[in-house]
Amino acid sequence: MIRDILRPSLIFLSELWERLLIAWPILVFLMVIIALLGLWVGRREGWRWQDSLYWAGITATTVGYGDIRPKRGGSRLLSLVIAMVGLVFSGLVVALAVNAGQSMADLLM
Repeated sequence: MIRDILRPSLIFLSELWERLLIAWPILVFLMVIIALLGLWVGRREGWRWQDSLYWAGITATTVGYGDIRPKRGGSRLLSLVIAMVGLVFSGLVVALAVNAGQSMADLLM
């Protein structure tokens, strides 16, 4: 009975894992771009590297707490680039999850 309940979730996770194994180089590349741009902004703004990576992650996910923010014009422009790269990253992960869900539905039919 529990196996029947968990079967769709396990199929979904298996399908998602297969897609992540294919897409991981692109995902890692996008994360490296976000990190490097964040470190660049942090260097321009005089932030610690930990704060720079934290800010880049928050900016890439478009959360933007506002506790740390760039003051220079060039840094602000780079923050837009980080946000766009983050949107591509998020969109790719969502697309992989949707595709895995479609495959799961096909397998269960």
